[in-house]
Amino acid sequence: MMAVGRKRGPSQVVLGNGRDFSSLYHYHRHQPGLALLSMTSYLYELPTTGAISFADACVDATATYTVDIADTTEARANLRAILKESKRTDNGEKDYLKLVKILDEYIPKLYGLFGCISSGEISLKSEPVFSWRTTLSSTLFHNSPRLSLPTLSTELIFTLLTYAFALSNLARAVVHTLGHYETERAISDTERKAKDERLAFAVTLLCKAAGLYEHIGKECLAEWDKERERVLSLGMSCPRPPDFSREVVIGLSKMALADAQNLAIRKLLSKAAFESTLTPGPPLPKSHPSPALVAKLHLECASLYSSARSLVKTPGASRSASKSKLKVPFGKDKSPPGEREETGEEVSPELRRYLADEVALHAALARKWLGVDAGEHGGTSKGGVAVGFLMWAKKELEELKSGHGSGGMIGGEREKEMRERRKARVQQELQSTSTFLVGYKKMNDTMLFQPVPPQSDLQAMIPAGISVAVAKPYVKPTPAFGPGSVEYVRREAEALELLDADNTAEGTISPASPGRSTSKSYAGAEAYY
Repeated sequence: MMAVGRKRGPSQVVLGNGRDFSSLYHYHRHQPGLALLSMTSYLYELPTTGAISFADACVDATATYTVDIADTTEARANLRAILKESKRTDNGEKDYLKLVKILDEYIPKLYGLFGCISSGEISLKSEPVFSWRTTLSSTLFHNSPRLSLPTLSTELIFTLLTYAFALSNLARAVVHTLGHYETERAISDTERKAKDERLAFAVTLLCKAAGLYEHIGKECLAEWDKERERVLSLGMSCPRPPDFSREVVIGLSKMALADAQNLAIRKLLSKAAFESTLTPGPPLPKSHPSPALVAKLHLECASLYSSARSLVKTPGASRSASKSKLKVPFGKDKSPPGEREETGEEVSPELRRYLADEVALHAALARKWLGVDAGEHGGTSKGGVAVGFLMWAKKELEELKSGHGSGGMIGGEREKEMRERRKARVQQELQSTSTFLVGYKKMNDTMLFQPVPPQSDLQAMIPAGISVAVAKPYVKPTPAFGPGSVEYVRREAEALELLDADNTAEGTISPASPGRSTSKSYAGAEAYY
C-alpha cells in the first residue's frame, strides 16, 4: 500500500511517489453531487472545542519556552477556528485537507508541551480544563454534548480522535471525486489506472486512521485512566464519554479497516467492472479476479464491521436510550472504579445503524460471489449451489433496500446522505445479483438439473474471510520543542562538546604523571554513539 509522504504548500498532500493529490480534494469541494452510486466510508461529525491559553496554565521559570508556549496556543486556536468553520459549512464544502494540515502543525507542539511538563522544565499553575463537544455521544435531541474535562491527556486524545476523523473524511472526499468510473464506457485504460491510484490513496488514509485509533485505545487511554483517577481523588469531575471508551475506539479502528477493505475490493474489481458493463452477467470476463477471493474479502469486511458493532455496544461504551441523560454528572465521582466506566452518554445510534447496514450488505455480497464462483468454477454438480447462494443474496439485498435491516430509521442530514448512497449501491448490486441468478438458474433448469440446497447447507459451505487492509501503526511525531526535539538534542550535544573541551583543557597533562594525557580520565570518554 502507498503511504502518505511529505507535505508541501499550505494545502497539499504528496505521496511517496511525488504525486500531488490536493487537486482531487478541491475538485470534490466544488462538485458535492459526484459519485452518488459509490459507497465510501463513514462520515464523521467533527467536534468543536473551547478556547484555552496555555500561558495561563503553565509556568516557565527559566523563560526558555515562552515563545513555544505562545506558538502552541496559537496552533490550538487555529484548530478551534477551522472546527468552528466546519460546523457552519455544508458537507460538500468542508476542507478536510486544511484540517489535517493544521493538526499536523499542532500535534508536535502538544507533544512538546507534554515532554516539558513531564521532565519538569515547565510546571502547571493549576490543572488545565479542556472543553470539547463529543461527537460519538448521543442525547435525547441528537445534539453532541459539550464536556469540560481536566488533564493534558484529555486534550491529546480529543486531538488525535479529531485527526483520525479528518483522515477518514478526507478519504471519503477523495473517493467522491472519482465518480462511478469503473462503468464509464469511454474511459481509457490510463485514466482508469490513475483513478485506481487515487482509490489506493484513500485506502492508505483509512489504514492510517485505523492505526491512530489503535494507538489511542492501547496507549493513550491507559495514561488517561491514570490521570483520571488522580483528578477524581482530588474531587474534580472527569466523566468518561463513549469517545474515551477503549472498546469504542478499537471498534472504530476495525470500522476504518473494513472501510479500507471495501475500497480495496472496488479497486480489485475496477477493470473487470468496466468489461462487465459491456457484457453483464455470466460468464465473467477473463480479467475478473477469482470470485471466491472476492467473496472472502467481503466476508472479512462483514466480520470487521460486526466486531466493530459489538465493541461499540459493549457495557460502558453504550447504554440504553432510556438511561441516557441530557446532563453529564459533574462534581466528585463517588462511584466505585468499575461503575465509573459507564459515565457519559450512549454511542450515537447513527453509528450503530451504519455498522449494522454494512454487516448486512457485505454478508449479502459475499453470498453473491460464492454463488458466482459455484456457477463459474463449480462444474455440473454446483449448479444448485450457485442458484441457492444467489437467491439468498438477492433476498438479503431486497431486505436491505427496504430498510428492514435497520428498521428504516433516518437520523440527521449526514445519516440521510449516507443511507441514500447505500440505497443506490444496494439497488445496483441487486440488479447485478439478479442478472447472475437468471443466467445460472436458466442453466441449471435446462442443463444441469441440480437441487438447490437448503440455507443451512449453504451456511456450512461459507469459508473464512481474507484481510488485505492493515492498520498503519501511528508513530508519534518529533516534539516541536523540549525533550526529544531537534533543537533540544542540538543544545545537549553542544553542551557535551563544551564539557568535553573543558575537561580536555584541564586534564591534558597530569601532575602525577608528567607527559601523559588524561583526556580519557572519565567513564565513556570518546565513546560517542
